[in-house]
Amino acid sequence: MKPAWNRNRARNPLVALVGAACLAACAVGPDYHRPAVDTPSTFRFAAPNAEVVDASLDWWTQFNDPVLNDLIAKALAQNKDLGIAAARVEEYYGRYVVTRAGLFPQIGANFGGSRSRGVPAPGYPPAVGNQVQLEGTASWELDLFGRLRRLTEAARADYLGTQAAQQATRIALIANVATAYLQLRDYDNQLSIAQETLKSRQGALELFQERFGGGVVSMLQLSQARSEYESALASVASIQQQIAQQESAISLLLGQNPGPIPRGRSITELTAPAIPAGLPSSLIERRPDILQAEQALVSANASIGAARAQYFPQISLTGLFGAASTALSGLWTGPARVWSFAGSVTQPIFEGGAIAGSVHQAEAVRQEALLSYEETIQQAFADVENALVGIQRTRDQLSATSRQVEALAQYTSLARDLFEGGFTSYLEVLDAERNLFSAQLQQSALQDQELAQIVGLYKALGYGWTPAADARANTGQPAPAVPLAASAAQS
Repeated sequence: MKPAWNRNRARNPLVALVGAACLAACAVGPDYHRPAVDTPSTFRFAAPNAEVVDASLDWWTQFNDPVLNDLIAKALAQNKDLGIAAARVEEYYGRYVVTRAGLFPQIGANFGGSRSRGVPAPGYPPAVGNQVQLEGTASWELDLFGRLRRLTEAARADYLGTQAAQQATRIALIANVATAYLQLRDYDNQLSIAQETLKSRQGALELFQERFGGGVVSMLQLSQARSEYESALASVASIQQQIAQQESAISLLLGQNPGPIPRGRSITELTAPAIPAGLPSSLIERRPDILQAEQALVSANASIGAARAQYFPQISLTGLFGAASTALSGLWTGPARVWSFAGSVTQPIFEGGAIAGSVHQAEAVRQEALLSYEETIQQAFADVENALVGIQRTRDQLSATSRQVEALAQYTSLARDLFEGGFTSYLEVLDAERNLFSAQLQQSALQDQELAQIVGLYKALGYGWTPAADARANTGQPAPAVPLAASAAQS
């Protein structure tokens, strides 16, 4: 006589399933561990006046321009690229759920009925028969060696990677809108400078035309004045073209048809945001493109295990329980009961090196992902360094150019006085005016570049999103998302 525990085990197939599930605790293939990376302790060009900026706040509001705030809000709501990124997140969430479903038993039901008439034999009535079936089915692949779990791990990493890509798109969109708006306000300022220059040169041309008529100036001087006027007129037209094209570019960022863009503060009235402080090591947690590259590495690492698991048997269980009868009322009687249970084991014996090839491929993909991850981190460091040195050196250039504008304005005024007094030629006046006009345009462009470099720094540091759980975490839906910054540790 068998012991009691053994009798219960033999009678209850669930005990066998539980035992198999316990064996499934081990998955072949390498477990993921975040690779060590060489990070500098500080940034080379760290600003001495850097401030700690709350990452949860909308950093662009520091410009104190409500129009810019509205444009960014509209872009976040309507931009097509951001909408595509959000749809891609949903796509990969669906892929993850489909892959994850393979870990669980698949249960179904079938109800059907038929009525048939056979060909009668001579002298006999035709045979008419009924058949009614009600069945429940179940199947389950026992993931003893972790193939399905590794595939699920890879699908989960792909899903989290698309979340990170969506956040990277969001950061880039905010920075692009801010930069494009700053460029637009720079063009507006340059247009104002060009129009003032055109007005001044038009006055000079009219004066020279009167003097030429009175024989005071020569045709050479009149032609010089007309040339400078036409040059300023061409500059106005060129800047107006740039403004229209910039408005079209901003319209596309806003997800709307090309059209006029509202203006707020001028380029000289905008408040420069604070220089945010940060450490190089924090980029690994903050930059979504780094998190995306890491999730690609997690996925590639899990794919190695899924490939290696092909060397081992695949064990599946199937079952059926139901009833079949010639009448619907007969389904509920004891003799109508039908059932079956079956199991299968599939073991590759010879496959011509296909499994070894897939393992080799997965390991090579992981190496590619590792190098891409390390390169993304290095690029992040370079982005921050470039933005920091750009801010410092642009400010130096702006200070020097501003002093140059002051000197050229004084030089132009003195040259005009000397020309009116007959002590110098008009060529010196023209040279002074051309240099002043060029310096004023350069000053405006540097004001734009300074602010754009600060925008680039916020983008490089990963400002514009906060790592947080996906909304599904609180909706009761299966497979809740995980905070991106914590995903690597949980993998």
